Amino acid sequence: MSFGKKVTIAHLSDLHIAGKSDRHQLARLERMFEEFVHRGYDHLVMTGDLIDTASPADWEILREALERNGLFDWNKTTLIPGNHDLINLEEEMRIYNALNPIDGSRKKRAEGRIRAFDAIFRPLISGDGEAGAGLPFVKVMRFGEMSISFVAVNTVDPWSPTDNPLGARGSVWPQTLQALSDPQVAQALDGSFVIGLCHHAYKVYGTGAMIDQAFDWTMQFRNRDDYLRMMKMLGSNLVLHGHFHRFQVYSVGGVTFINGGSFRYFPKRYGELVIGADGEWSHRFVNVVW
Repeated sequence: MSFGKKVTIAHLSDLHIAGKSDRHQLARLERMFEEFVHRGYDHLVMTGDLIDTASPADWEILREALERNGLFDWNKTTLIPGNHDLINLEEEMRIYNALNPIDGSRKKRAEGRIRAFDAIFRPLISGDGEAGAGLPFVKVMRFGEMSISFVAVNTVDPWSPTDNPLGARGSVWPQTLQALSDPQVAQALDGSFVIGLCHHAYKVYGTGAMIDQAFDWTMQFRNRDDYLRMMKMLGSNLVLHGHFHRFQVYSVGGVTFINGGSFRYFPKRYGELVIGADGEWSHRFVNVVW
């Protein structure tokens, strides 16, 4: 690979690994990681729902798989959490929690899981191992003469029995938008090819059918337009996401969104992004034959 000519990125999403007993799926993931190494991708991106039950022990399983394949490295992999990583629906829907009127306790549980996620995957977030590193984060990487940056945010909202009953609605938290609006962020990204990373889909069905509208509500990216404005302000015209289990490419307001589908349900398909030194890029979905 000549970094002066192009950089290649593999994109996976929605792995939904269900613990050590999920042997068949773990074997498929191992094979996919081996495929990425064999094909010589410069970087791997995973956009959330890495596991299925919000158990830190299952994050460790993923970390170990990345380590075995030489991918647990700041220069090689970037990942973010999804709602299944941070929300344990069984725990939230227990009678005490479901009837507890104090929303702050739910937010504290969500924040606690984010801290646990950051602790396990910190080497992929901060190249220097900074103790306080976590979401949101900006990762500016050099590939020879090229600079490629990831602006990674958490879009998972705390569970709520009325406003987020399935735990699948999301938003970019106000403190995240405030942090990214700091002029130093735009300055750090200047001259770089900027890619946004989030879990929730800007677009789900978006039709007039009642059943589609009901589904859209349960999956909704609530302040998606605030996020879109932030990405445009930071000079990004490309966002990678997951959540809605379809392989899609669509544009909104001059920004291209790429939905990574679901490795859980399509374990032989992933996205491939190729970025040229002139800023031109191309994308395709790759079907692996084993």
